[in-house]
Amino acid sequence: MRSRTVLCIRKIGPSEEETLDNTNCLTHRPIEKEHCNNQSCPPQWVTLDWSECTPKCGPGFKHRIVLCKSSDLLKTFPATQCQEESKPPVRIRCSLGRCPPPRWVTGDWGQCSAQCGLGQQMRTVQCLSYTGQASSECPETLRPPSMQQCESKCDSTPISNTEECKDVNKVAYCPLVLKFKFCSRAYFRQMCCKTCQGH
Repeated sequence: MRSRTVLCIRKIGPSEEETLDNTNCLTHRPIEKEHCNNQSCPPQWVTLDWSECTPKCGPGFKHRIVLCKSSDLLKTFPATQCQEESKPPVRIRCSLGRCPPPRWVTGDWGQCSAQCGLGQQMRTVQCLSYTGQASSECPETLRPPSMQQCESKCDSTPISNTEECKDVNKVAYCPLVLKFKFCSRAYFRQMCCKTCQGH
């Protein structure tokens, strides 16, 4: 809208005039207001809310959607309809604080390597970041052991007959057990029963 002042005046001299009440003017009173700029306003950029900062720690970014809309915000136009140089940013830097340092993560201990007596058992030890990704930044001095000694209980039941006395299939070193005189040890005697029989 645009407006102007409309007065009812009367000349009382070559350069003098006085203002009268509107009822004293008998002609049609001109309008004081009228519509203007009836053409549509050009499309404009409209921004939506920022997203959360990602990742959850350390340096990251926030994102938002920027649309090219009509002046009444009812229509959405292609981005080419709005001025590219005036487009608000769709991404900004952010940070939610320092990330926790990588740490050593261990798996469960595996089975003992010995079926009888002393053996070893293994487990996985990994250096992982807070996101679960492999890392090389864990302090080596704090690395948990990946191997430990273990002991399986030996079966002390005497062998009743010769058919039950046999070398365990998985053990290929029974001749060496006999050669190095380990048959006196309970574990080797049980694992290499047939080889050690009589020795």
